[in-house]
Amino acid sequence: MNNNLEKLHPYPFQRFNQLLDGVTSETNLPQIAWSMGEPKHPAPDFLVNALTDTALIREGFGTYPPTKGTPALRIAIADFVNRRYRLEPALDPELNVLPVTGTREALFAFAQAVIEPQPDCVTVMPNPFYQIYEGAALLAGSKPYYINCEPGNGYQPDFDAVSEEVWQRCQLLYLCSPGNPTGAVMGIPQLQALIALSDEYNFIIASDECYSEIYMDEQNPPAGLLEAASLLGRNDYKNCIAFNSLSKRSNLPGLRSGYVAGDAEILQKFLLYRTYHGSAMAMHHQVLSTLAWGDESHVIQNRQVYRDKFTLVSDILKPVWPMEVPDAGFYFWPETPIPDPDFAVRLIQLANVKVLPGSYLSRATDSGNPGTNRVRIALVATQSECIEAAERIVDCWHKL
Repeated sequence: MNNNLEKLHPYPFQRFNQLLDGVTSETNLPQIAWSMGEPKHPAPDFLVNALTDTALIREGFGTYPPTKGTPALRIAIADFVNRRYRLEPALDPELNVLPVTGTREALFAFAQAVIEPQPDCVTVMPNPFYQIYEGAALLAGSKPYYINCEPGNGYQPDFDAVSEEVWQRCQLLYLCSPGNPTGAVMGIPQLQALIALSDEYNFIIASDECYSEIYMDEQNPPAGLLEAASLLGRNDYKNCIAFNSLSKRSNLPGLRSGYVAGDAEILQKFLLYRTYHGSAMAMHHQVLSTLAWGDESHVIQNRQVYRDKFTLVSDILKPVWPMEVPDAGFYFWPETPIPDPDFAVRLIQLANVKVLPGSYLSRATDSGNPGTNRVRIALVATQSECIEAAERIVDCWHKL
């Protein structure tokens, strides 16, 4: 067995289920889940209707799908990225884009492909973080290096605090913007500063942008890594790879469809890895993905639904538990009046509302654990369920 498997931490939801083992609600109310970032908005009708095409389904079942993706899918992805981030010159669908079976799979596999295991190599990542970054680094033979995201720094990783010695050992930097769970958005100057560090120390930047299409200000979409590189005139996107998917953007978590885009030389090697890895997307999923990346109307509507929920929930909770609405994403990241695991248990007992302890999403460092006494609230349920959950919390707050 791979000895690095022993280094993996239990997944946050596994820990949470263990915490809740034997915990029951004191109410007869149905549970409302605010814990998992799994979109529950309806999938777009035009995609559901497309999946009822029997000929499409039969053709998909009878064909080995290309790992590189169909030309139509690569063009649709490239068109989306070029349109969204105003890239000049445009990405080449043949060289700069690769479809993947969701960002989770790709973020993990990418580390296995690009990290050269060495005793002292590190993978830098934000803290709190999506646990795939950590597991990917450990199984690739690298040591995670956590950078705390604190409110005093706008919930951004303090890259200035990273020593030169760490950057020299860094082979891979994971970014997450908009952040999970903070919703913080990195600006162009910060992204460009990281590109400069990548040039100096020759590490690869893997930018997880899967929340990029859920944001509060319609006129101010979050910046992206490739956008920052393009504005520098870096049209080869050297050492820059962006990840995104249809899970959050289009409410299609079950489709398992996303992309990686950027440095053509890295993508060529990653495609080679994936050819052996056997992770090609099913053909009918590729057709549906092509349609989804080409449509923006359903994405605009989806954003507004989240904005409405943020407003409604924060207004209801304001008298007892003021919320800081993030710039992007669909999470609240509030402080708790008691330790976060205890708070999550009490919320189940008193209101049957499920939120995720923040300390389960982060690691203790010399500067502390940035998730301590916080919880992640995922506003993925229906509007009526979110309103009811917030009202339940207000009703039981004095008992917490």
